[in-house]
Amino acid sequence: MREQILQIIEKNSRVGIDELAIILGAEEVDIANELKKMEEEGVICGYHTLIDWEKTNIDKVSALIEVRVTPQRGQGFDNIAERIYKYPEVNAVYLISGGYDLLVSLEGKSLKEVSSFVSDKLSTLDSVLSTATHFILKKYKDHGTILGKKHVDTREKVMP
Repeated sequence: MREQILQIIEKNSRVGIDELAIILGAEEVDIANELKKMEEEGVICGYHTLIDWEKTNIDKVSALIEVRVTPQRGQGFDNIAERIYKYPEVNAVYLISGGYDLLVSLEGKSLKEVSSFVSDKLSTLDSVLSTATHFILKKYKDHGTILGKKHVDTREKVMP
């Protein structure tokens, strides 16, 4: 039941306990207890809302920053990753394979603000060897959700 609950709420965190109970054929109290247990265990880390910022009047610039670092003896990448994820601008930090070690996702109000963060805060950290900044120009799909769905022409076709 645990895996089924996780699969459902990962796609829609707003689904209610009553609806989960119906879908899974279980008692509401059992669903509520399982959710509480997974929250306490840290399996469920939070509930989030996906927003298409392009459809608002709020200016946001998103970027992915590849970071090459020197791992610390006995600590690996954990300490530098923690220093980076503590910045409020940072949305996510991932340890990755390939030419870089960390992938940092962040948001700012402008290209300049993001660039300043990279040059003034990120690049100046002792363990950081180099960075590569990639600005996100448009999101097509995020967290499994298609954004900005194509306009469907509902006009009736006229044949000559």
